[in-house]
Amino acid sequence: MSQAYIIEIESRTAGIVAREERGFRFFSSERAFDSLEGRQFRSARDAERAARALLRERGHQFARRLVAAL
Repeated sequence: MSQAYIIEIESRTAGIVAREERGFRFFSSERAFDSLEGRQFRSARDAERAARALLRERGHQFARRLVAAL
């Protein structure tokens, strides 16, 4: 029986993770999370943390560009 979980970050569906023999594989459902596509994680929680970190980093990059443009 397969196990799959939806990963949601700040009301955005980042993707799903599907259980495999050695962990969980991430499948992106939004372009912002495409860099995680196909990566394998030890747990669904680890995949969620990676998605949160990615979104947080993108927010920091956007803020830096905005400040630099001023």
